[in-house]
Amino acid sequence: MSITAAEVNSLRKMTGAGMMDCKHALQEAEGNVDAAIEILRKKGQKIAAKRGDNAIGEGVILAKTNADKNCGVLIALNCETDFVAKNDDFVKFADAIVDVALAESPSDVEALKALNFPSAGVSIGEEITNQMGRLGERLELSRYEQVCDNCVVAYIHPGNRLSTLVGFNVCVGDEVARDVAMQAAAMAPIALNEEALSQADIDKEIEIGRDLAIQEGKPAEMAEKIALGRLKKWYKEVTLVNQAFIKDNKKTVASYVKEAGGNDCEVTSFSRVALS
Repeated sequence: MSITAAEVNSLRKMTGAGMMDCKHALQEAEGNVDAAIEILRKKGQKIAAKRGDNAIGEGVILAKTNADKNCGVLIALNCETDFVAKNDDFVKFADAIVDVALAESPSDVEALKALNFPSAGVSIGEEITNQMGRLGERLELSRYEQVCDNCVVAYIHPGNRLSTLVGFNVCVGDEVARDVAMQAAAMAPIALNEEALSQADIDKEIEIGRDLAIQEGKPAEMAEKIALGRLKKWYKEVTLVNQAFIKDNKKTVASYVKEAGGNDCEVTSFSRVALS
């Protein structure tokens, strides 16, 4: 049957699919719009199945706080290529997911996927499948993080490949909060403080320090002490509050925050997610 350009354009506006995809769907559905929408959705499912093993090392990492700045969320939406990652529609889609997460505070990624996607009449998970049909690539919502406290800051590094959230027990100035969020982005700490490190990571670091000392020719009885000394240095490298502050390495992040916000001011939590 004959499909008009106006009908194709209307379906495109409704679904975001390409012009030719919309035309073919309308032709297959004999002009029935609802059936055409279902055809486009099934196309997305076919792409998901066909490209299920494809690498998804590209994408965007976005973070945002609520109006009160006491809660923030961060999501990672992955795709296959840099071309799609820089697509405006893809970035807007990811940003819409962030807004849902911020409004609903789901418990984890699966709970987030189950929430309704705005104005689409489907869940976020289903809309991700639909977007696969439109973009022609495998997509995956791979991370969701939430940080809530008296003061929370979000930072997105230019390029949308790295974002951080940082929580404070008392409100600090915007500049101070951003400085700490950028510190977390730049210096890639693995834990907030010593107490937050896993015993497995600590034991591994002691073992590495001990082996290095023995390789350097130190006696076995000294190797343990040397390893513990190196452990303290490692704490300063990998824990956010003990790191040297990047704008003034004579201070730690903890001391910088206390100077700015008072002796009771502390960084209480953080999240850092980056594309490899």
